[in-house]
Amino acid sequence: MATRINKYLSEVGYCSRREADRLILEGKVTINGKIPEIGSKVEESDLVEVGGQRIEKSTKQKNIYLAFNKPVGIVCTTDRKVEPNNVIDFIKYPKRIFPIGRLDKLSEGLIFLTNDGDIVNKILRARNNHEKEYIVKVNRPINSNFIQNMSNGVEILDTITKNCFVKQLGPKKFKIILTQGLNRQIRRMCEALGYRVRSLKRVRIMNIKLDLPTGEYREFSKDELLELNGLLENSSKTYD
Repeated sequence: MATRINKYLSEVGYCSRREADRLILEGKVTINGKIPEIGSKVEESDLVEVGGQRIEKSTKQKNIYLAFNKPVGIVCTTDRKVEPNNVIDFIKYPKRIFPIGRLDKLSEGLIFLTNDGDIVNKILRARNNHEKEYIVKVNRPINSNFIQNMSNGVEILDTITKNCFVKQLGPKKFKIILTQGLNRQIRRMCEALGYRVRSLKRVRIMNIKLDLPTGEYREFSKDELLELNGLLENSSKTYD
């Protein structure tokens, strides 16, 4: 039975479907020696390679779900040739995994890593409205106007951000809970209001809270995974 190439790479645990599409566009994926198009399909007998490395379906592997406390300076990428300070080399996990979403290089905190490509887009897709919580410090004192403006939406990247929960925690510190993930969203929101982010830490994704020292990781507990799957039950796999 033929399978779309991005789904194939996801199912074998090589990368997410979104990442697979990026690799295809960059010409790094081949099927029987030829560069495919987005949406091309793979038969069981086909030879699939990424960067010259043969990718094969093996016996159904156990799904891996890790919570990692990313330090500042580590980049959330699997491209080890481009970025030496990448999350994969830092963790040195014995099996192939990839990050779900990103935290930029200057940010820290919770990020998930997995070999389950199907779960990635369920968590990341904006219209699934899954919460991500951050603690942010800025360069100068904030006030009620700042909190209200951040909560009601800020114009960035030719759009207005979704309404979100924002609470002041100190003179220059606040908590924010987002259900979307625009590029460098919090930093851009603050900059649009005349502030600069001094530190940004993600402390929760959906039901899973950050409870690790910086630079360490752990597997999801059975209860966490059960609750997470319940939250994802009605989420779309298709990405925007």
